Amino acid sequence: MVLVQIPMYNEKEVYKLSIGATCKLSWPSNRLIIQVLDDSTDLTVKGLVEVECKKWASEGMNIFYEVRNNRKGYKAGALKEGMRYSYVQQCEFVAIFDADFQPASDFLMRTIPFLVHNPKVSLVQARWEFVNSSECLMTRIQKMTLDYHFKVEQEAGSWTHAFFGFNGTAGVWRISALDEAGGWNDRTTVEDMDLAVRAGLHGWKFVYLGDLTVKSELPSDFKAYRNQQHRWTSGAANLFRKTAKEIMTTKEVSLWKKLYVLYSFFFVRKIISHIVTFSLYCVIIPASVIIPEVSIPVWGVVHIPTTITLLNAIRNPSSIHLIPFWILFENVMAMHRIRATLIGLTGAGSVNEWVVTEKLGGVPKATLTTPLLQKSKPRSYRDRINLPELGFAFFLFFCACYDVTFGRDYYHIYIFFQSFAFFVVGLGYVGTFISSS
Repeated sequence: MVLVQIPMYNEKEVYKLSIGATCKLSWPSNRLIIQVLDDSTDLTVKGLVEVECKKWASEGMNIFYEVRNNRKGYKAGALKEGMRYSYVQQCEFVAIFDADFQPASDFLMRTIPFLVHNPKVSLVQARWEFVNSSECLMTRIQKMTLDYHFKVEQEAGSWTHAFFGFNGTAGVWRISALDEAGGWNDRTTVEDMDLAVRAGLHGWKFVYLGDLTVKSELPSDFKAYRNQQHRWTSGAANLFRKTAKEIMTTKEVSLWKKLYVLYSFFFVRKIISHIVTFSLYCVIIPASVIIPEVSIPVWGVVHIPTTITLLNAIRNPSSIHLIPFWILFENVMAMHRIRATLIGLTGAGSVNEWVVTEKLGGVPKATLTTPLLQKSKPRSYRDRINLPELGFAFFLFFCACYDVTFGRDYYHIYIFFQSFAFFVVGLGYVGTFISSS
């Protein structure tokens, strides 16, 4: 028996996509329960979602529309509450899809066998496919970044039987493993990573299927993307702070696996990578041109960036022309990620903030005609301006000009480009520009 959970929050543009896709899964209807967990605060949206559920129920689908009177724990709280219903007790596995995810009809047919035939496997994770990756330059860059995540972190981790995180959606869990790990916990905004860590510490195995893709949507608005990155980055750092002792004291896994999770998965990928990227390429190298006593090794300035560029070019041959833009944009985002990392490590107030990413069903904003966005208008310049990026752009521009005038190297070529990238983002000329406010 398989349970499918679809958590939602005011998902007017996409609720039909996820519900319709899950109701078309190729699986015996008497062995499938679909659970729509609606935390919407918009009564109109709630009514629409409920009507959609009733429509599929009238067609014979075993679908339940569930609501609660608060949003405690946000997504984790909704998923946890959903597991408490009596009809869930008969289910062995649970598949989770966010509101903008559209699984193919054979999704369960291709994932459940891994769980049935290997009792040590607790999670089967599918790859994400993006319906709007070509909408703008920012979505193309996001796709390149996520390609690295899936290919290096997920696929390599699965292939080497090492730990990798759950992506929060497009995956199937063994419910007994979920229960053994303590279930969903709202102590962090990265509840998916938290659950995966706890399940991994109990000795459960994960499988990643790179050839199984689920359609989803990338944020095309910069502020939405920035908020998403803040939640992921601060949540990961905060989870590291909260679980480091817990990981080291567990007895179910080897010392090697404990060190791998703490050092490689958390410390290097979720903390050090953000700090080094911003500190070295956006602060130390630009500042070194006005401090002649500072000498940076060639490997730091040339060899490492060149290697990263070549690796990404090999992995994304169709996007090789976007590699320079990817590097510049990732350096800009590193400024926000290092801030989010520090917030997560210190447990500052905003570490538990949850901002829902706007979803539009893969339809370009400019073509939307639904009532929700009929009154949309281009953002004013005040809405588009990002002051932190502009401030840093002026710093970089000063360093580049100083290097042209007094420098003895060619750092100013890179610094001018990086300054331009910060200016573009600071002035709001990245992503899409339609506002629903």
